[in-house]
Amino acid sequence: MADTKNEKVFDSDSPSAQDLGQDLGSSTEVVGQVRDISGFEQQKEALGSAHFHRLGWKRLTVVLIVEAIALGSLSMPAAFATLGMVAGTICSVGLGLLAIYTSYVVGQVKLKFPEVQHYADAGRLIMGKFGYELIGAMFVLQLVFLVGSHCLTGTIAFLNISNNGACSLVFGVVSAIILLILAIPPSFAEVAILGYIDFVSIMAAIFITIIATGVQRTDAGVSSNWSAWPQEDLTFTKAFIAITNIVFAYSFAICQFSFMDEMHTPKHFVKSIWALGLIEIVIYTLTGALIYCFVGQDVKSPSLLSAGSLVSKIAFGIALPVIFISGSINGTVVGRYIHGRVYRNSVTRFINTTKGWVTWIALITVITIIAWVIAEAIPFFSDLLAISSALFVSGFTFYFPAVFWFMLIRQGKWNSKENLPKSILNGLVFIIGMIVLVGGTYASIVDIMDGYTKGTVRGAFTCAPFE
Repeated sequence: MADTKNEKVFDSDSPSAQDLGQDLGSSTEVVGQVRDISGFEQQKEALGSAHFHRLGWKRLTVVLIVEAIALGSLSMPAAFATLGMVAGTICSVGLGLLAIYTSYVVGQVKLKFPEVQHYADAGRLIMGKFGYELIGAMFVLQLVFLVGSHCLTGTIAFLNISNNGACSLVFGVVSAIILLILAIPPSFAEVAILGYIDFVSIMAAIFITIIATGVQRTDAGVSSNWSAWPQEDLTFTKAFIAITNIVFAYSFAICQFSFMDEMHTPKHFVKSIWALGLIEIVIYTLTGALIYCFVGQDVKSPSLLSAGSLVSKIAFGIALPVIFISGSINGTVVGRYIHGRVYRNSVTRFINTTKGWVTWIALITVITIIAWVIAEAIPFFSDLLAISSALFVSGFTFYFPAVFWFMLIRQGKWNSKENLPKSILNGLVFIIGMIVLVGGTYASIVDIMDGYTKGTVRGAFTCAPFE
């Protein structure tokens, strides 16, 4: 029924939503108030459906870039410093290629089951109602964590630019308000317009940081203390936090179902994930390797802090658009999931009526407040990324897509000649996901406890500046 309705919306020979409204309004048939309300809802539903199916593969690529290339690039140099140049490069390229493959599997699920609108819907396909609720909860928590993480980065940026000119809580509130405002537009096609600003912003900030650190190293007249091998006396905790930060950088699959649901031609998604994946691998690997090479073992996270006082202020100022645009899209995605679930059978879900807008803005506000609380309760950048990566991205990027392939995509026996290579690959992906889940969570918890024990972590909800 829904497919037929969508076909009418996009069929040029069928009446437009505007014509539909005019026909309903000009009808002389006395039908009563119930028919008038029904006609209004039909018009709003037609307009809403058309509004939320405007993404092509190029715009999808831009939206994916907005969602993906931001915080991840800022944590890569510190991960390289922990793992060493060789292991850092291998992890960056290898995990990036695996992320492209698992994103391809996610796209295949969407094509085979068009009714899947968000990641939670795919959970229903493999585990029924329990899977829907479990993955839905993970989906919401991860995206709220992402908004909180961007809120924290915004706070760090404002503190750096202003030389700790105000209480960090004040800058946290300012960051949350900006994220809230940018998350209000509900359609991802509208976000794509900001995506070009977002991409230019992060590339300029990274480029400035690389150039500045390179010039500083040249002026110093001595080579940096970077190493091809892992840090001496590297602990399990530090190694796994570095790995989970790299995993976090490739977490674009989590929103893919949501974005593809707005595509007018979903089968073109493959172009988008290859474009995004290769762009990410190049940016992350070069950013991690070059800044680590120039700065050495003392590289900071986020890496913009490593460029020196003046340059880091400039870089953070240029990076402000990407910090907030990329953060806001996560709020939009989780808001769309919750709003669409609550108003599943109502025209309110299209957010083009008074009730739709009021409930949407209220929901986005609540999500942003919760994200701000998380940012202030866990005010340390790397561990916040590590916790969210270990708990959630390990599933959305690795072991869930592997399960999707075995249960939903695979045809025939797993050990048949044509399926065996992919069975091995997906089995490896599943194992990697579980290792990140268990090892990363353990390492993050231990690192947080050590930080509080040593007194190196600032308290929650405090005006104290970030070290």
